[in-house]
Amino acid sequence: MRTGRLEAFSDGVLAIVITIMVLELKAPEDTTFQSLLSVAPVFISYVLSFIYIGIYWNNHHHLFQISHKVSGTVLWANLHLLFWLSLIPFTTSWLGENEHYDEALPVATYGFVLLMSAIAYFILERTLIKNHDENYLLALLTANKVKDYVSSTFYIGAIPLAFVNTWLAIVCYAIVALIWLVPDKNMETLIDEVEA
Repeated sequence: MRTGRLEAFSDGVLAIVITIMVLELKAPEDTTFQSLLSVAPVFISYVLSFIYIGIYWNNHHHLFQISHKVSGTVLWANLHLLFWLSLIPFTTSWLGENEHYDEALPVATYGFVLLMSAIAYFILERTLIKNHDENYLLALLTANKVKDYVSSTFYIGAIPLAFVNTWLAIVCYAIVALIWLVPDKNMETLIDEVEA
């Protein structure tokens, strides 16, 4: 099977995820600066989650630019990833309703969903590699997994840390987002070479 339908479906799901998150943003009832500050936690949660969805969309796009075919196993691995990403609006909302980010469970749950999304993405990569031959570019590109290991370490550390200091856990999530904001130059270079 070709990748087109999988990509279109995934793009649609991620667009819906972002739409659900933005619909959770409610304008303040008053027109004062204080009332605007009262919705800041919801907005900050939205921004962080939007960045995460953007990172996954970008990496997913690159992943399937170098993939030539999909199998039933790849389809299920992709659905597994989309399942965890589809929970981000729920955890974003719960995190944002926690006005001062001082409740541990929403912060830890947010991190758990981020960790499971990362694991699901890793499973999708491995499934794609098994679905292609030994010359598949993804196998070469994923040989260096430093960013993946660092991200997982931050998530695994931040989840229990949320029960000690919620703000430090949130900083860990933000650091992981910053790590992944910079696109992988090797991936883009190889994609350009393939398309040339």
